[in-house]
Amino acid sequence: MSLTQIYLGLGSNIERETRLCAGLDALAGFLTGIRCSAVFESQPVGIKSGPFFNLVVSAYTELSLKELDRRLKSIEADNGRYAPDRKGLPLDIDVLLYGDLVGDFDGLILPRAEILKNAFVLWPLSMMAPDRVHPEAGKTMAALWRDAQIDQVLAPVRFEWQGQPLTPNSLL
Repeated sequence: MSLTQIYLGLGSNIERETRLCAGLDALAGFLTGIRCSAVFESQPVGIKSGPFFNLVVSAYTELSLKELDRRLKSIEADNGRYAPDRKGLPLDIDVLLYGDLVGDFDGLILPRAEILKNAFVLWPLSMMAPDRVHPEAGKTMAALWRDAQIDQVLAPVRFEWQGQPLTPNSLL
Protein backbone atom coordinates (compact mmCIF):
# COMPACT_ATOMS: atom_id res chain seq x y z
CA MET A 1 0.00 0.00 0.00
CA SER A 2 1.27 3.48 -0.78
CA LEU A 3 1.76 6.29 1.72
CA THR A 4 -0.82 9.05 2.00
CA GLN A 5 0.04 12.47 3.40
CA ILE A 6 -2.30 13.53 6.17
CA TYR A 7 -2.80 16.60 8.33
CA LEU A 8 -4.26 16.25 11.80
CA GLY A 9 -5.45 18.89 14.24
CA LEU A 10 -4.75 18.24 17.92
CA GLY A 11 -6.17 20.12 20.88
CA SER A 12 -6.45 19.82 24.64
CA ASN A 13 -7.71 21.94 27.50
CA ILE A 14 -7.06 19.51 30.38
CA GLU A 15 -3.47 18.66 31.36
CA ARG A 16 -2.70 20.25 28.01
CA GLU A 17 1.00 19.48 27.74
CA THR A 18 0.68 15.96 29.12
CA ARG A 19 -2.26 15.05 26.87
CA LEU A 20 -0.78 16.54 23.69
CA CYS A 21 2.53 14.79 24.28
CA ALA A 22 0.70 11.50 24.93
CA GLY A 23 -1.23 11.97 21.70
CA LEU A 24 1.95 12.74 19.73
CA ASP A 25 3.72 9.74 21.25
CA ALA A 26 0.83 7.48 20.22
CA LEU A 27 0.79 8.90 16.68
CA ALA A 28 4.53 8.32 16.38
CA GLY A 29 3.85 4.63 16.95
CA PHE A 30 2.11 4.18 13.58
CA LEU A 31 2.67 7.27 11.42
CA THR A 32 5.85 8.17 9.55
CA GLY A 33 7.51 11.49 8.80
CA ILE A 34 5.74 13.33 11.61
CA ARG A 35 6.19 17.10 11.61
CA CYS A 36 4.55 19.36 14.16
CA SER A 37 3.49 22.97 13.90
CA ALA A 38 4.02 25.57 16.56
CA VAL A 39 1.65 25.23 19.52
CA PHE A 40 -0.94 27.94 20.14
CA GLU A 41 -3.15 28.77 23.07
CA SER A 42 -6.70 29.65 22.09
CA GLN A 43 -10.01 30.31 23.72
CA PRO A 44 -12.59 27.52 23.40
CA VAL A 45 -14.93 27.52 20.40
CA GLY A 46 -18.33 25.90 20.75
CA ILE A 47 -17.88 24.73 24.35
CA LYS A 48 -17.56 26.39 27.74
CA SER A 49 -14.18 25.50 29.16
CA GLY A 50 -10.68 26.72 29.83
CA PRO A 51 -8.23 27.69 27.07
CA PHE A 52 -6.83 25.11 24.67
CA PHE A 53 -3.43 24.26 23.35
CA ASN A 54 -3.66 23.42 19.64
CA LEU A 55 -1.27 22.28 16.92
CA VAL A 56 -1.30 20.67 13.49
CA VAL A 57 0.62 17.51 12.61
CA SER A 58 1.70 16.44 9.15
CA ALA A 59 2.54 12.77 8.61
CA TYR A 60 2.29 9.85 6.23
CA THR A 61 0.23 6.71 6.68
CA GLU A 62 -0.49 3.42 4.97
CA LEU A 63 -3.79 3.17 6.86
CA SER A 64 -7.13 3.62 5.19
CA LEU A 65 -9.10 6.66 6.30
CA LYS A 66 -11.48 4.42 8.24
CA GLU A 67 -8.65 2.65 10.09
CA LEU A 68 -6.87 5.95 10.78
CA ASP A 69 -10.05 7.42 12.26
CA ARG A 70 -10.53 4.30 14.40
CA ARG A 71 -6.99 4.61 15.79
CA LEU A 72 -7.40 8.32 16.49
CA LYS A 73 -10.59 7.64 18.46
CA SER A 74 -8.72 4.97 20.42
CA ILE A 75 -5.95 7.46 21.31
CA GLU A 76 -8.59 9.98 22.37
CA ALA A 77 -10.28 7.32 24.52
CA ASP A 78 -6.96 6.34 26.12
CA ASN A 79 -6.60 9.99 27.15
CA GLY A 80 -10.04 10.31 28.74
CA ARG A 81 -11.95 11.86 25.86
CA TYR A 82 -15.01 9.69 26.35
CA ALA A 83 -14.92 9.34 30.16
CA PRO A 84 -18.41 9.95 31.56
CA ASP A 85 -17.15 12.27 34.31
CA ARG A 86 -14.67 14.29 32.24
CA LYS A 87 -14.55 18.04 32.48
CA GLY A 88 -13.39 19.78 29.33
CA LEU A 89 -11.60 18.06 26.47
CA PRO A 90 -8.48 16.07 27.40
CA LEU A 91 -7.51 15.26 23.81
CA ASP A 92 -9.13 15.93 20.46
CA ILE A 93 -7.57 14.66 17.22
CA ASP A 94 -9.24 15.53 13.92
CA VAL A 95 -8.35 14.50 10.39
CA LEU A 96 -8.04 17.81 8.52
CA LEU A 97 -6.79 16.46 5.19
CA TYR A 98 -6.25 12.90 3.96
CA GLY A 99 -4.41 13.06 0.67
CA ASP A 100 -6.67 14.80 -1.83
CA LEU A 101 -9.93 13.25 -0.61
CA VAL A 102 -13.01 15.44 -0.79
CA GLY A 103 -16.43 14.34 0.36
CA ASP A 104 -18.34 12.53 3.09
CA PHE A 105 -16.68 9.27 4.11
CA ASP A 106 -19.00 7.50 6.57
CA GLY A 107 -19.66 10.79 8.36
CA LEU A 108 -16.09 12.06 8.18
CA ILE A 109 -16.20 15.15 5.96
CA LEU A 110 -13.00 16.10 4.16
CA PRO A 111 -11.48 18.55 3.99
CA ARG A 112 -12.49 19.35 7.56
CA ALA A 113 -14.60 22.53 7.72
CA GLU A 114 -12.64 23.83 10.71
CA ILE A 115 -9.72 24.60 8.39
CA LEU A 116 -11.62 27.63 7.10
CA LYS A 117 -13.40 28.49 10.36
CA ASN A 118 -10.81 28.34 13.14
CA ALA A 119 -7.59 30.31 13.42
CA PHE A 120 -6.10 27.61 15.66
CA VAL A 121 -6.33 25.24 12.67
CA LEU A 122 -5.66 27.54 9.71
CA TRP A 123 -2.66 29.46 11.09
CA PRO A 124 -0.57 26.40 12.00
CA LEU A 125 -1.68 24.60 8.83
CA SER A 126 -0.65 27.60 6.72
CA MET A 127 2.76 27.58 8.40
CA MET A 128 3.27 23.85 7.75
CA ALA A 129 1.87 23.68 4.23
CA PRO A 130 1.81 27.23 2.85
CA ASP A 131 1.68 26.08 -0.79
CA ARG A 132 -0.87 23.31 -0.26
CA VAL A 133 -4.07 24.17 -2.11
CA HIS A 134 -7.30 23.71 -0.21
CA PRO A 135 -9.19 21.21 -2.39
CA GLU A 136 -12.48 23.11 -2.20
CA ALA A 137 -11.48 26.76 -1.70
CA GLY A 138 -8.91 26.57 -4.51
CA LYS A 139 -6.42 28.79 -2.66
CA THR A 140 -3.19 27.96 -0.89
CA MET A 141 -3.23 27.65 2.88
CA ALA A 142 -0.97 30.73 3.08
CA ALA A 143 -3.42 32.77 0.99
CA LEU A 144 -6.36 31.52 3.03
CA TRP A 145 -4.62 32.60 6.25
CA ARG A 146 -3.58 35.96 4.80
CA ASP A 147 -7.18 36.65 3.72
CA ALA A 148 -8.87 35.10 6.76
CA GLN A 149 -11.42 37.15 8.64
CA ILE A 150 -11.54 34.95 11.73
CA ASP A 151 -12.25 36.71 15.01
CA GLN A 152 -10.15 34.51 17.31
CA VAL A 153 -7.10 35.39 19.35
CA LEU A 154 -4.17 32.97 19.33
CA ALA A 155 -0.98 33.10 21.36
CA PRO A 156 2.05 30.98 20.47
CA VAL A 157 3.32 29.09 23.54
CA ARG A 158 6.55 27.34 24.46
CA PHE A 159 6.10 23.62 24.00
CA GLU A 160 8.48 20.68 23.75
CA TRP A 161 7.90 17.18 22.51
CA GLN A 162 10.59 14.53 22.87
CA GLY A 163 13.06 17.21 23.94
CA GLN A 164 12.51 19.33 20.82
CA PRO A 165 10.88 22.77 20.91
CA LEU A 166 7.85 22.94 18.61
CA THR A 167 7.26 26.66 18.78
CA PRO A 168 10.14 28.68 17.32
CA ASN A 169 11.49 31.55 19.41
CA SER A 170 10.65 33.92 16.54
CA LEU A 171 6.94 33.42 17.36
CA LEU A 172 7.28 33.86 21.11
